Amino acid sequence: MVEITKIKLDKTDRKILAELDKNCRIPTTKLAKIVMKSRQAVEYRINQIVRKGIITSFNAAFNPHKMGYKIYKIYLKLRNIPEENQRLFTYLKSSGIVYWMGECTGTWDLIFGVFAKSDYEFFDLKNELISEFNKIIVKEEGGILVDVKQYSKMYFTDEIVPPTIFAGEIVHNKLDELDYAILGEVVNNARIPINELANKVDSTATIVRGKLKKLEQKGIIIQYRVGIDLNKLGLELYKAIITLDKYTKEDEKRLLEYMSNIPNIHYFIRNIWQIEPELVVSSYQEYYEIIENLKKEFPYVIRTIDSVLMITDEWTPGFRNLLKLNK
Repeated sequence: MVEITKIKLDKTDRKILAELDKNCRIPTTKLAKIVMKSRQAVEYRINQIVRKGIITSFNAAFNPHKMGYKIYKIYLKLRNIPEENQRLFTYLKSSGIVYWMGECTGTWDLIFGVFAKSDYEFFDLKNELISEFNKIIVKEEGGILVDVKQYSKMYFTDEIVPPTIFAGEIVHNKLDELDYAILGEVVNNARIPINELANKVDSTATIVRGKLKKLEQKGIIIQYRVGIDLNKLGLELYKAIITLDKYTKEDEKRLLEYMSNIPNIHYFIRNIWQIEPELVVSSYQEYYEIIENLKKEFPYVIRTIDSVLMITDEWTPGFRNLLKLNK
């Protein structure tokens, strides 16, 4: 289990966080039974965890691929010109197409994801970006995201939980105005009570509950999760960018099974040319040991591994803007 070294959490707090990350819309009464505490005690603990800044958000994770979009990744190595770097970050956050971005140290300085309707659209977006910030971009690479295994925060309890999958095949689901209104509310406020959500979207609790269920069944909403400030817990997030030597179906199955049984696993991302497991650890030494064991286990599958320490891990307003674009 990852040792938490800053703000101390007891076993019950860790269990609450793990359960909220599986489904942060879980009723408090049900969560109380799972952790064997009273409803009042659980509510108090959640409020304290939020007050301390450990939980940063309650999010509805949804899949742009089920709304007709493709997800692309861009990796940048930057010159250290603070004013221009800050202008780049502001540009990306306000662009409306960037859904996630992370500053990092190592092979790359900045990695971010964008959504676009087609390769042509992404090509134009990428060229516009490179032209606008060519003074600070030393090196760039891009990739198309194939799919992502999204893991619950198993590092809190060591309980192995199957991942949730997003991206994948492109599907053009038809959504109405109420669907988009609901998504717009729950994307950054996923724990909102159903009656309050219904009032915000000018509907009834019964209709909104049915709409949420259909959005889940279509694979648009894939999970209700919590955002965590790892720094407050003395934890670090590393991304391993792995180039493969060979990758048969059997290799893929073995590697995924191996990674899925490491409680530190955060995401397992497949791009066109690479895979990218992300790991939450207490130190670089712990990350190093995991990677060395991985290399020993798959010596003929793995060609190279580039590692980056994620300094920030930020979901941007891009998802909310995506909803506006589709209205």
